[in-house]
Amino acid sequence: MKSYRKELWFNTPNRVALINITSQVEEAVRESGVKEGLCLVNAMHITASVFINDDEEGLHEDFLKWLEELAPHDPDRYKHNLTGEDNADAHLKRQIMGREVVVAITEGKLDLGPWEQIFYAEFDGRRPKRVLIKIIGA
Repeated sequence: MKSYRKELWFNTPNRVALINITSQVEEAVRESGVKEGLCLVNAMHITASVFINDDEEGLHEDFLKWLEELAPHDPDRYKHNLTGEDNADAHLKRQIMGREVVVAITEGKLDLGPWEQIFYAEFDGRRPKRVLIKIIGA
């Protein structure tokens, strides 16, 4: 069995961003040499997310609007922000969108559905953050 590890780093200029990272994950799969296995992709920060969905601009706007309705960025609203932080909403948004995805690797390629893409979601940006890609298989 092979094991491969790679990190992707992000420093978004905006507080909130959705970034399609499918091509970077595909590149990691190629680099790994794994033909049959699993690929884990996870955000290594508690105010960011990795998820799979369609790469459609209207849907992305819908996600961001929906998340803002569920957990508005309002520093006076949350007890967590009494610690000196102002990012409680980002923690909640991450919880909703999830920490990681696992994708099968078949014949050396990500085994995604026809419209599925992998995204990094940033909810408290403007500082360096990383995503871990871990690939295991043969």
